[in-house]
Parts: sequence; structure tokens; C-alpha cells
Amino acid sequence: MAHGPILVLAATGGQGGAVTDALLGRGARIRALVRDPGRSAARQLAEQGVDVVAGSLSDRELLATAMKGVAGVFAFTTPFEAGVEAEVGQGRAILSAAAQERVPHLVFSSVAGADQDSGVPHFESKARIEAELTAGDVPYTILGPTYFFDNALGGARRILDGVLDLPLPPDRPLQQLARLDLGAFAAEVLLNPAPYLEQRIELASDAPTPTQMAAALSAALRRDVRHEYVPLTSIGNPDMHAMWAFLNGPGYRVDIPALHDAHPEIRWTGFADWTDRTWATAR
Repeated sequence: MAHGPILVLAATGGQGGAVTDALLGRGARIRALVRDPGRSAARQLAEQGVDVVAGSLSDRELLATAMKGVAGVFAFTTPFEAGVEAEVGQGRAILSAAAQERVPHLVFSSVAGADQDSGVPHFESKARIEAELTAGDVPYTILGPTYFFDNALGGARRILDGVLDLPLPPDRPLQQLARLDLGAFAAEVLLNPAPYLEQRIELASDAPTPTQMAAALSAALRRDVRHEYVPLTSIGNPDMHAMWAFLNGPGYRVDIPALHDAHPEIRWTGFADWTDRTWATAR
């Protein structure tokens, strides 16, 4: 493996932060691309010995500068600020910069289900980026995270009031991933790339039903939390409506036992354990 640093894009965000933490835990040299090096999270990384550089996911020139001499790159794109076309633009900027700098290994965090013709706009945008990545010359690994445990935090107020709102039947399993597990898996791929080159690997930590999720939250909070079904018709955002329609239909298809058996080096996180750790301070 090359001896340069690992570049983590959006290193203070949810995914980038998890990858950066995992790499720090393994003593890796890290270069972190952030929007604002003056923010406290970026300054904390610098204090831990991380080489913090300014840039954005859509600025090809700054991306190329950040990629100079790296051993690998963890790449991430998002449609949730400027839309799916802007996300595809981010992907193209990242891939163009990586090709120019002859990056030896690019790990792209996509989404599970992006290869299923899901009809979900933010899945399809990542599928377009994947297609350009696999057709190019940059050595790659694609990771496909499922729904993150952390997404439940979006309804934190309602959960504390005793209600878990989800547009799923109570007995429908939902494959989900701990950001901690994504970070650990991505760090392993970045530091030991050979077994993972040209692979697309979908990731899930657990697959609790809404009823099981509510029970785990009840135990962690020591108060009753019940699942309340949210009708799909009440979801006005077209992208989110399409995603929940997909999750009510074909859904993710990660073979969780096979994944975990193949990667015992990852301390896969159960939803109940994550819930207990995450919500303990809210008791």
C-alpha cells in the first residue's frame, strides 16, 4: 500500500466523521477535507494530528489539490442540500479529480439498493455516480449503507414523548447500519484495499422491526415508547415518499448473517445496544 495519508471528504459530517474516528483509532495518517477549517469540529481534528484542508465536494480544483499524494480517498456525496443533479455534479468532480491525481484507491459511500432500479431519486443519483466510477480508471470500492440507526434521532422529541413514527408496518424488518460500523468497515477497506478492489459491498448492522425498535427505545429510556404507523400518503417530499415506498416494497437485500460471518473483525452493533448507548443520557 502507498504511504501517503488517507483523504476523508466531508470529514466532520456523519459518515466522514465516523470514518475519520475509525482511522484515528488505527493510527492512520489522515487528511480531512472540510468546508470551514475554523469550525470547532475541524479544529479538534487538527489538534489530533489530522491534516485539515478547506474544500467542497463540488470544487474539482480543491479536490484535486487535497488528493495529491494520498494512499486512498473516502468519498461521499449528498443530494440533501442542492438536489440530486448537484449530487451527480459532486460525484463527477470527485471522480475527475481522482483520475487526474491517479488516486490509488477510491472508496465511495453510495447507498444499499442503488443497483435495484428503486425509483428513489437519491438512490438513482448515486447509481449514476457508481456507473461513472466503475467505467473509469480509478481503482475503487463501493460501500452501500442501509438506513442509519441515527435517522431515528430526527424524531427525538416524539420519541421522548413516547412515540416512534415510522411509515412501516409494525412487523416489517428494516435493515439498518450503525455509523460506527460504517466507519470501522471503511477504515478496514482503506487500510487493506487489495481484497476489496472493484467490489460493491452493502452494509447492515441489524434489521429490527418497528415494534422491536420501540421496545429497545422503551428499555433504554425506561419509559413506554410505541410505534405509530405513518401513512405513505402523508409524506409530501417526493424523494422521501419514494424511499419509504421502496422500503415497504422490495426493500434492502443485505444478507446480514453472511456479511457478519465474512467480517468478524467488525464489532457489529445491534440496534438495542446502540439505543442503550445513545439514549442513556435522556433517561
